[in-house]
Amino acid sequence: MRVLAIETSCDDTAVAIYDSVQGLLAHKIYSQTTIHKLYGGVVPELAARDHLQKLMPLLNDLFKQLKIPKNSLDGIAYTAGPGLMGALLVGAAVGRTLGWALGIPTLGVHHMEGHLLAPMLEAQVPSFPFIALLVSGGHTLLVEVQKIGSYKLLGESLDDAAGEAFDKTAKLLGLGYPGGPALARLAERGNPASYIFPRPMTDRPGLDFSFSGLKTFALNTWNNSTQTEQVKADIAYAFQAAVIDTLVIKCRRALQLTNSKCLVIAGGVSANQLLRQQLAQLSQKLGIEVFFPRVEFCTDNAAMIAYAGCQRLLAGQSDDLSIKAQARWSLTELS
Repeated sequence: MRVLAIETSCDDTAVAIYDSVQGLLAHKIYSQTTIHKLYGGVVPELAARDHLQKLMPLLNDLFKQLKIPKNSLDGIAYTAGPGLMGALLVGAAVGRTLGWALGIPTLGVHHMEGHLLAPMLEAQVPSFPFIALLVSGGHTLLVEVQKIGSYKLLGESLDDAAGEAFDKTAKLLGLGYPGGPALARLAERGNPASYIFPRPMTDRPGLDFSFSGLKTFALNTWNNSTQTEQVKADIAYAFQAAVIDTLVIKCRRALQLTNSKCLVIAGGVSANQLLRQQLAQLSQKLGIEVFFPRVEFCTDNAAMIAYAGCQRLLAGQSDDLSIKAQARWSLTELS
């Protein structure tokens, strides 16, 4: 089965074509970073308007690159949620309309299921069941995965997601947008001995997360400091170390609770090198396997949506002619 995928959940316009036999044929991403950088964060209305302008040209470029006609497709998948409603509706409308015009099955895909299955695009793939840490700008979830569609939520963030906390802390330090990668780069120059930040909710049982207090702790530390560039780097180091330690501690708990031997990490924050290093060390200590998507598939992309959509279309799932979009959509609601 050959599936076209469209991803417009936030501020990246992305398209991809996945073949169930040949694998990923091609994918393209257009980033809106330049637009939203002016405002220090994503502006939903501007995001939706830019998706409108960029999606069709991006689709045409994809087909030109592959030199295949649109009628060679067997199905279409688009991100139906969660995400920004206006942005989601752009991709949903184009995907549903194109599917109707070509007379092929069309399916709305859960954005986080796409992230969860992104490591399946690699040469070495995890085997079911496994524990997944989905960590991005909008979500921080620990999920027990028995098979595609069978997801048990073990823990989630009670306030800011990890990626959101990275971005907000970077903004208060004056690092600009997008803040997460900038803060990680600055942390490389920090002194590990300067500050020790708390590891929130690790001193009590459970697998939930909370990162808003860390953001406040960073702000107070900065306001009470001499506010030099070195202090800024030291705070970045301490903040990143606290977030990563917290994620690793909770992953260890989830693995021990479920007796799982396989851990999948996905989402934008999974590109963080310190997180990858510490989880590699955890895998050696516990004798488990850890799987990451390649860096280009950590952030929002259509390749992961194409894979997830293809698996569900192969199983016989498809939507009716309605255009499906949900700003909020729990992963546990999937069948």
